[in-house]
Amino acid sequence: MKVIIIEDEKIAAERLASMLKDIDANIEILAMLSSIEESVEWLRNNSAELIFLDIHLSDGISFSIFDFVKVSTPIIFTSAYDKYAIRAFQLNSIDYILKPIRQSDLSAALEKISALKSEFNRDYAEISKGIKEGKVFKKRFLVQVGNKLKNINCVDIAYFFSSNKSNYFKTFDGGLYPVDYSLEALENILDQNDYFRINRQYLISIDSIVSMTAWSRSRVKLHLRPEPVESDIIVSIERSTDFKKWLDL
Repeated sequence: MKVIIIEDEKIAAERLASMLKDIDANIEILAMLSSIEESVEWLRNNSAELIFLDIHLSDGISFSIFDFVKVSTPIIFTSAYDKYAIRAFQLNSIDYILKPIRQSDLSAALEKISALKSEFNRDYAEISKGIKEGKVFKKRFLVQVGNKLKNINCVDIAYFFSSNKSNYFKTFDGGLYPVDYSLEALENILDQNDYFRINRQYLISIDSIVSMTAWSRSRVKLHLRPEPVESDIIVSIERSTDFKKWLDL
């Protein structure tokens, strides 16, 4: 695994690098960076598989890095303070380790990375290929709940939706989870007998429909379970005809 360490204390950075090597000798430390400016420059021109990111750097709070460069690499945040945890998990955070870093916490974080990679490495390309060959659909999603990982079976998912430029799914028991797929990608990897994209915002399970009402301009208004935040869930005009055909499969 190719890793960068962003830490303004040289001794702490070297200690972290040594701990990582003790856990996995195959880990390659690509760079050890100490400031926001240096990190932005490196990330604009290079990439890694994992970032260890201290929150307090010599020239400010490290969250500002993401104001200058788009980063899709998984991040493990390190900090002496827990008050930044919520903000960290709104980014690409896999874990949030409090200093002083313990070997056991570091090992657990790396195991989490391995679990996620084993799930996502087989995702879109493989599943899409299988769909084209008529072989396989997505069966479950691996999600993070706090510091734990959990598998959610598709049969337990009522609908997927977009909100504030992020995507989520809601389970029939009311659970709400983020999902790292676009609705367009989900249309391709879910069983289309069971799921339908009703509009730009919602992709629903057939089992989530409680009732339907004829709406203006040949549209259909849906009552779903569990009840969404939006009061009116309406099938778009351009999808209404296909939606009715889907209901009659």
